[in-house]
Amino acid sequence: MAITYKFKINQMDADVSFEGKSDVINTVHWVYSGTEGEYTSSNFGAESFTYKSGDSFVPYEDSEAFEKVVIGWLESSLDIDSMKANISEDIKIQKDPVTKDLKFTWQLDNI
Repeated sequence: MAITYKFKINQMDADVSFEGKSDVINTVHWVYSGTEGEYTSSNFGAESFTYKSGDSFVPYEDSEAFEKVVIGWLESSLDIDSMKANISEDIKIQKDPVTKDLKFTWQLDNI
């Protein structure tokens, strides 16, 4: 089974008005997750962006197009290959652990 990757946008910070535009995004808070069956791993962060005059502008109200634009920003500014490798390695370890927690059974009797 292959790992399925996807972005989730948790929040966006915006300037109310900037260079004649409204709701101009300046920070995107994101989670990038990979899922394979019952196993999931995620990376998360916040990425800053600066709107420049002449850049294409998609209004926030056009949510479907806007989501694609924001994910495109993230894909072009983040190291997606590295994030996929980290997620893949974490899922591999979840499936075949290399460490485990050991309980001090002799201490449980004294509690």
